[in-house]
Amino acid sequence: MSLRTKMLILSFTLVLFSVLASGVFMLISVSSAFEKELGQRAIAIARTVAQLPDIRDNVGRPGGAEIIQPIAERVRLATNVDYIVIIDMNRIRYSHPSESLIGKVFEGGDEKAALSEHEYISKAYGVQGYAIRAFVPIMDEEGIRQVGVAVVGILTPTFQSLLKQYQGDLLWSLAWGLLVGLTGSIFLAHNIKKQTYNLEPYEIAKLFEERSAVMQAMDMGIIATDEAGRIQFMNKLAKQYTGVGEDPFSGHLSELFRDNWLSSLEDLNRSFIHKPALVRGTMYLVSLHPVYVQEQFAGAVLTMTDHMEAHRLAEELTGIKSLVDDLRAQNHEYMNRLHSIAGLIQLGRTEEALQIILDETENEEHLARFIREHINDYAISGLLLGKYAKAREAGVSFELDPASHLDQVVQGLSSGDVITILGNLLDNAIEACAAQQGEKRIWCRINGDGSRLMIEVCDTGKGMNDEERRNMFKYGYSTKAPDGRGIGLALVKEIVDANQGIIMVDTKEEEGTTVKVEIKRTRGDRHD
Repeated sequence: MSLRTKMLILSFTLVLFSVLASGVFMLISVSSAFEKELGQRAIAIARTVAQLPDIRDNVGRPGGAEIIQPIAERVRLATNVDYIVIIDMNRIRYSHPSESLIGKVFEGGDEKAALSEHEYISKAYGVQGYAIRAFVPIMDEEGIRQVGVAVVGILTPTFQSLLKQYQGDLLWSLAWGLLVGLTGSIFLAHNIKKQTYNLEPYEIAKLFEERSAVMQAMDMGIIATDEAGRIQFMNKLAKQYTGVGEDPFSGHLSELFRDNWLSSLEDLNRSFIHKPALVRGTMYLVSLHPVYVQEQFAGAVLTMTDHMEAHRLAEELTGIKSLVDDLRAQNHEYMNRLHSIAGLIQLGRTEEALQIILDETENEEHLARFIREHINDYAISGLLLGKYAKAREAGVSFELDPASHLDQVVQGLSSGDVITILGNLLDNAIEACAAQQGEKRIWCRINGDGSRLMIEVCDTGKGMNDEERRNMFKYGYSTKAPDGRGIGLALVKEIVDANQGIIMVDTKEEEGTTVKVEIKRTRGDRHD
């Protein structure tokens, strides 16, 4: 049975029950009000009868019934009550619609108080059935002594008679109630199905379980908020990153991130991708994606990726690409030399060809030997050789400072981080020189002993103006064509900041740029 059918049946049943219950309560209320009105009417008639002189003077006298009965019957017929009974102090009847009961003892059990000069209304079962009965004492002419009681009775209508009397109104009310209820049920069922995208409850439950499983399986922290920024969901990794623990967290986003720019994040309706944020001493890349439900803003989803993990993945992808580019440049350079040597040999100028071979071999061997002896990291050594080849292909002179020496990178900093810093600085320097007329030269120095890392790159490129200098470390900013670049120097700045280092930039237009990076091992990194 579908959700829509269940909603229709449930709503229709509730409406039907409500209408029927309302009808019953209405009949009960009508009956109660009717009985109250009958009681007031009966006691007014009883008071009038009790004050009639002929009745007052003949109660308790022999033959008094012959005078009282005709009077009581005339009043009964005139007032349209069911019976008027006059009794003396011994409860002997002096009048009754059934003349056979005259002279007999009154039965009912509710007359005792009336014999003590009390006036009241009661409901009791009498000879003719249940009735509202009014009891009024009959006093003598002086009003001192009680001589009897006037009893006026009006039979109460049965539930069946009331139902028959009001059945037309009840049927109309029932019909209109059911019609309105059915219409409302159809609308409600349709609206609920629309809001649940026509999914059945078991389908919603299945989607919820699948979503939870997917969220927990993601290798990134996921945080979902409502439109006001209150957290609705966090997967295990997000709780681990933020230190929340396993307990549910339902506070505001600003309570979760107190010590970085995320604590003041207000516009959840504006998306961003991979913005760095330092959370509990670890750098994460945070992205925000607004969520819309039926074109209405309903909240946002934040994703957190460990910067080091993302960087390792980037090394596997972009690192290989950079290596291939450098190898291609090196291969192209070697091919140019081989073509030159081959041409000289064909021309018979073997001595010149031999000299080129010796010169190139000496230069390459000298650089390789220097790097091998002074740079104690194969990945960084390979990077320097690759950038040397890339610079030569671009027509740029590459000089590695003789004072360079890298024994060990700063503890807590990976060789991948050093490659990112050095590689991006060298790439920018090569590109700046390649686009420049005149002298094209870059100079590089790298020093590191485990407690301090210093990288300095100088170029004779075009330099930077104030705007370029101000924005050079911003994500997405680039002076080149929009080809997806503008993240290299931003990554450099991010790594340096995360390791509490400094970057110094000295640039002058048309003269060149010098960038110096210095990172020291912090006191918290010392383990000796």
